[in-house]
Amino acid sequence: MSAADTPTNKSTSPTLTNQDLVRVEHALEDIQIQPDGDRLHPPAVFGAGGPMLKQFDQSTAMSRIPSQAATPRSVVGIGNKVAKPDYSEAKIVLAMVGLPARGKSYLSNKLQRYLKWLEYSVKVFNVGQLRRSRARQKALQSGKREDHTAQYFSHNNPEATRSRDQLAEDSLEMLIQWLKEGGNVGIHDATNSTRSRRAKIEQRVAKEKGIVVIFLESVCDDPAVIAANVALKVSSGDPDYKDMSPEDARRDFLRRIKEYESVYETITEPHLSYLRIRNVGDQVTLCHIHGYLQSRIAFYLMNLHLKPRSIFFSRHGESQFNVEGKIGGDSPLSERGMKYARALPALITDNIGDAPLTVWTSTLQRTIQTAQYLPYNKLTWKSLDELDAGVCDGMTYEEIEQAYPEDFANRDEDKFNYRYRGGESYRDVVVRLEPVIMELERQENILIIGHQAILRCLYAYFHNLPHADLPYIKIPLHTVIKLTPKAYGCDEERYTLPIGAVDTHRPKPGTQTSLPPVETGSKREYYGER
Repeated sequence: MSAADTPTNKSTSPTLTNQDLVRVEHALEDIQIQPDGDRLHPPAVFGAGGPMLKQFDQSTAMSRIPSQAATPRSVVGIGNKVAKPDYSEAKIVLAMVGLPARGKSYLSNKLQRYLKWLEYSVKVFNVGQLRRSRARQKALQSGKREDHTAQYFSHNNPEATRSRDQLAEDSLEMLIQWLKEGGNVGIHDATNSTRSRRAKIEQRVAKEKGIVVIFLESVCDDPAVIAANVALKVSSGDPDYKDMSPEDARRDFLRRIKEYESVYETITEPHLSYLRIRNVGDQVTLCHIHGYLQSRIAFYLMNLHLKPRSIFFSRHGESQFNVEGKIGGDSPLSERGMKYARALPALITDNIGDAPLTVWTSTLQRTIQTAQYLPYNKLTWKSLDELDAGVCDGMTYEEIEQAYPEDFANRDEDKFNYRYRGGESYRDVVVRLEPVIMELERQENILIIGHQAILRCLYAYFHNLPHADLPYIKIPLHTVIKLTPKAYGCDEERYTLPIGAVDTHRPKPGTQTSLPPVETGSKREYYGER
């Protein structure tokens, strides 16, 4: 797949008018700042209010297809280890473009999380963080703090301009070196707001064989969104505003934006490979995007939005196989599982109120039975079926250990990569869940009634957790996990219904097997280990 179309819309500049700036000021006045700097109910958080680009999705018809990666046998027995895909040829500099408070860092971190979940090596090189780090070092050495208020960002300040240019160049050099040492996608998180700056990046990357550069411009012209982003910036504990009141910090940051606006040049260079995303999802423009990885990045960006929403995860109610200690299968719910199914609607309604909600289940009867009393639209996904245990389907762990002791030990040693013969590994599940992730990013309120392995994979995506720990995330029965996406992560709450169920969690070998109790509705420990 490739997209090399010349963009149909070319704006000259995303600069706000004076009337727009007044609207930003008024919107900022509506945002309350707590004494400790936290935000209270901003009118929007990077949000996109327009129609999304609807994508065709064949996930529901997708069968379980093993990973295409090489799969060398692990031991003589029933299974094998799945090799990590070879992405060594993928080398991309993704250079951000945009004014301050337009969501560049948000997009950088979202892309990093998504691509890391797919096992690409990704790193964000943030020029602002490099500037602050070097400023701290100089302050420690000299005892004098540098002035990084709005004046530092003025194009009429030659010394500061040279300093900022050098920081951008140094950051790019670090990024390129990291790619040469084995990285796949290095994200240059900076304004890169002029044609001359982008030309320097293009010329530098062209010297490196096998490395390409793509520019990602984030444009925002919604005053309410900009106001929310400004509020987030000045309340986040940014060292630039350490000794300022929230009001002084806000005024200074708006002056910084004006300094950048005075020289800003939107991307119009016809030869560049770039993506332009407007209001984080209202519109995406592509130009000279080629190849698998570049297209994957573009498709992900097309599905983003930031409307307020909640994502609920719940395993199916306790099943007969859970009670018997068996894995896989398509068993019905136990009596306690049916009690959970009847109690679930009240818990969800208490949390969602009158807001719309869609329920997703797998094709297996235990998830469908759990959803049967919920008064919402329901969709069934083949992609949400439980990890396929292959020839071990319907066996207990004790039976597997007795029949295939070497394989049992091998799976305990590397649970993420181990694939049951005729079945799947956790790595295979991550691959088949990618369309589900895409759909989740473009949806609003969703309840997924799923299975332990499936919800572990999805949970790891939203919390940016490492693959090695993914198979040990605690997803108990008869518990609802509520995730609320925020600008730089997810808030989490867990609600356990007082209906007994067996504990199917198997801790990582060599770690503790029990955890102290945690209050319902609070954030929990992720793993069965410390």
